[in-house]
Amino acid sequence: MATNNYYSSRSPPPLQHPVPTHPAFIPEPPSTPASPQGYQRYASSPPAPQPPQHFPHATPYPQFPHQPSHLAPIQNQAVHPNSVPDFSAWGIDGATAQFGMQLGQNAVAAGQSYVQRNLGGLIPVTHLKHHFNVSNSYVIRKLRLVVFPWRHKPWTRKLRRSETGISEFQPPRDDLNAPDLYIPGMAFVTYILLAALQSGLQSRFHPEIFGLVATKAIVVLLLDFLFVKGGCYLLGVQGSSPIVDLLAYGGYKFVGVIATLLVGLVGLSRTLYSVAFIYTFLANAFFLLRSLRSVVLPDAGAAPGAVGTVSHAQRSRRITFLFLVAVVQILFMGVLVRV
Repeated sequence: MATNNYYSSRSPPPLQHPVPTHPAFIPEPPSTPASPQGYQRYASSPPAPQPPQHFPHATPYPQFPHQPSHLAPIQNQAVHPNSVPDFSAWGIDGATAQFGMQLGQNAVAAGQSYVQRNLGGLIPVTHLKHHFNVSNSYVIRKLRLVVFPWRHKPWTRKLRRSETGISEFQPPRDDLNAPDLYIPGMAFVTYILLAALQSGLQSRFHPEIFGLVATKAIVVLLLDFLFVKGGCYLLGVQGSSPIVDLLAYGGYKFVGVIATLLVGLVGLSRTLYSVAFIYTFLANAFFLLRSLRSVVLPDAGAAPGAVGTVSHAQRSRRITFLFLVAVVQILFMGVLVRV
């Protein structure tokens, strides 16, 4: 019991502040050629400082001889075009940043390879560039040909010899009979805007009209394409035009549809509206008859990969199919003009 009272009555030792200690030896700064005597202490103010001199063996930033390496200025770090940027300010070390960039490059390369492998054979990029190679004069002459195709001759497409020695079709810029995607694309967009304008003038406009009209136009294009492509497959047409050619031929109908809608917007009589629709339908039908003839009835040597040996029965069936393609346009155009 006495022992416990002894320890409880004893006060703790007083707090003592630590005594600062200094190193026993402070190294002197390195001497420079300008001060051969080394570091000097001045009782009075030192003389005016001399401008810094650069010497081949002088250490960089001599005023901070003991500057840590991680605080080195950015200017000392060499920047290379292909080097990984410094992400240390965001707490990311160089190895992590390099791994992330490598992972992103691999992902982009894998995406490009997937698109080229799955969609490259369907619609090659080279074909798209070929069909958009147009000029102002071509667009004007092509529109005149689509609206007034009655006296145009000839309808055969022009060929040229490529650098590899393979015959290929000339681009639309150099051949008026070549199909393009510029006019169908612009006509597609104009049709959507014109249909929205007509619905607004009739007090039926709503924001969803753009999506509805675009969906209807795309469905009509797909049905037209499937009809032509399916007929060529059933008839055994060898070396038929690629997908972009058939889509381009089907897209020219929007020119006649736009002309019909413009006649309706002017507010003329119903008779003139019907006359405009019938004329544009006949013009588009005749245009497709003459343009698709080289696809359904290719002549020997007239197209790359064409087969010219066609029996009389096959020729008769293909001509009938061409007339069906022309006649069915009245159904497709009738759906498009009803907005």
